[in-house]
Amino acid sequence: MKNILITLLCLVFSFAVCAKDRLDIYEDYDLGTEIMMVTTVKVDANMGDVYLAGLKNSWVKAVKIQKELGYIKDWKIYGSDLPMSGEFNMLLVVTFNNSADLEPSKKKYDAFMKKWSDADDKMSREISAKYPEVRTITGEYQLREIVMK
Repeated sequence: MKNILITLLCLVFSFAVCAKDRLDIYEDYDLGTEIMMVTTVKVDANMGDVYLAGLKNSWVKAVKIQKELGYIKDWKIYGSDLPMSGEFNMLLVVTFNNSADLEPSKKKYDAFMKKWSDADDKMSREISAKYPEVRTITGEYQLREIVMK
């Protein structure tokens, strides 16, 4: 009796798995509206603090201005606890409210440039020119949340 019950349960579960072998958008899942731009970076051994110091005076300064102006929702830097374990060991992430925020805008550009001084631009260029000595960009991704129903 026990073997028959187990066989029947296996049969029922196998039909459930076979019944829907693919999901349909908007029926089985939705797409979120937020967009995340993710840059994967391989920072050379023992250069994480050097790279972060450069980011603080360039990329971080720029994304802070963008967030203050409302152009981005948020930004984050993630570092691996296991820095030598793969193709990248640091992530630079910028979150936008929606894809419309990615569109070019002269008005937004002009507002940003009012806050981003010539000195900031010069420093950012000098810092980023040295980045190839300490890191390699391994990928760039535009991601959107998948919300399962």
